[in-house]
Amino acid sequence: MDKIFFNKMAFYGYHGVYEEENRLGQRFYVDLEMRLDLKPAAQTDHLNLTVDYGQVYEMVKHEVENSRVQLIETLAENIAQKLLANFPIKEILVRVTKPDPPIPGYYDSVGVEIIRSQG
Repeated sequence: MDKIFFNKMAFYGYHGVYEEENRLGQRFYVDLEMRLDLKPAAQTDHLNLTVDYGQVYEMVKHEVENSRVQLIETLAENIAQKLLANFPIKEILVRVTKPDPPIPGYYDSVGVEIIRSQG
């Protein structure tokens, strides 16, 4: 299966369990790997047989910047379901990273990664 991917899309959103996360917001990074058959699009050179990168970006941006959820697990799930419903994707990997979560310790970031398939 072929793959279209996005690496480290950056957005500012208001997701989290803690009140200060919902009040102050924070950066989120989203990575995607979308698996689908790209041969028909490659052979015909037609955008409607593949995934419109601009539309994908705008859908993810809208989900991160305009919704509010407590868990990044929920955010990742919402992104996956929205993209699966709107594009000919067979399987999608969504990775959501919080580079600055409000937890003590020394680390680069925390995040979740989910894989969902067309049902």
